Amino acid sequence: MSDKHSNQQSRYTGDRLIPGSFAGETVTRRKFMSGTAQTAGAIAAAGFTLPALGFAFGPVFHEVPHHWSPAGPPEMFNEDNYVPIVITLTPGVGEVGKGLVYVRKHNPKIDTDPFDKNTPYIAISARCVHLGCDVRWVSAAQRFVCPCHGGTYNVLGIRVAGPPPRPLDRFFTRVTNNLVEIGPRFSVNDELRRFSPRDPGEPLDGIGQYLYPSRPSIRI
Repeated sequence: MSDKHSNQQSRYTGDRLIPGSFAGETVTRRKFMSGTAQTAGAIAAAGFTLPALGFAFGPVFHEVPHHWSPAGPPEMFNEDNYVPIVITLTPGVGEVGKGLVYVRKHNPKIDTDPFDKNTPYIAISARCVHLGCDVRWVSAAQRFVCPCHGGTYNVLGIRVAGPPPRPLDRFFTRVTNNLVEIGPRFSVNDELRRFSPRDPGEPLDGIGQYLYPSRPSIRI
């Protein structure tokens, strides 16, 4: 074995003829400082990245319990007009957990979407999907109108004007013991296809349905 090959295989920097090396050292100062800087950079990057990932994907693993809130007897609602009802959206937090929902009976003349065939009552959220303001149902115009930024929705809650990125959210409904009950919220796209709940400002058409995290714990 040649001396040159033996020097290349040695664990000591001096034997490998590395410039600036000291007798007995196995790692050069340059390599040590470079490794230290890279490690510090990785720790700093993780300090920013991990919280951001937790914020982005946390809703995916957060289980939202199903809650059904009474809205009133069936005779209270009809097919032609919405009735505003204040229900408990989040139990256990008092008045803060209450919200406004517009409810009407299923109307086969306008509720022609196949997703609504087995829905006895249509319950639409009053929260505008632009920034979360409360919309108002204007019966004479057959429109939901947001007073904040001019968002306007038709009788089905589909956006017809203004900045909202998708239709108004909806709620599951059922009739139990002669009482209409409002269940979990869900979001819909322009075709009224159902999605797990999204927050205001999050579109659901095109690539938008893939850009925001869903909540698999919510059954749609």
